[in-house]
Amino acid sequence: MTTWKEALREGAVSGSLASVLSGTYLAWRGARHGEIAAPLNAVSHWFFGDRALRQDEPSLTYTLTGYLTHHAASIFWGVLHAKAWGARERAKQPLPAAAGAVAAAGVACFVDYQLTPKRLTPGFEHRLGRPEMANVYACFALGLMIGSMAMRGRR
Repeated sequence: MTTWKEALREGAVSGSLASVLSGTYLAWRGARHGEIAAPLNAVSHWFFGDRALRQDEPSLTYTLTGYLTHHAASIFWGVLHAKAWGARERAKQPLPAAAGAVAAAGVACFVDYQLTPKRLTPGFEHRLGRPEMANVYACFALGLMIGSMAMRGRR
């Protein structure tokens, strides 16, 4: 079984990579709509309320808060993924690693939109359509998979 120390280490790496990939996708989709920071700004709605959902321009207030929130949540899910999946021998192989990452992203999505109060949802759903949101979680899963496989190779 993976220790919490190992899960924290792996989760920091895989969650950070998941955050960077999904955050880059959020910015890319925002840029395609002419509002590069809008999806990341929307993440800060948990703190700033509805005004964060309407912010289009990059700013330290909304964009930085939104990205840091997104990054912290990604590390949280990365740690849980590592704790649940990290010690399994088959998790080192690409297909099972991908399946585990997709499962973790699916659970995160379910929790984000079915169990979480509206004020604490990711927020980017106010700026993206469903296919784009699915791609955010796909990028998130890809980051978890690549990061956790890289960390497992170091054990």
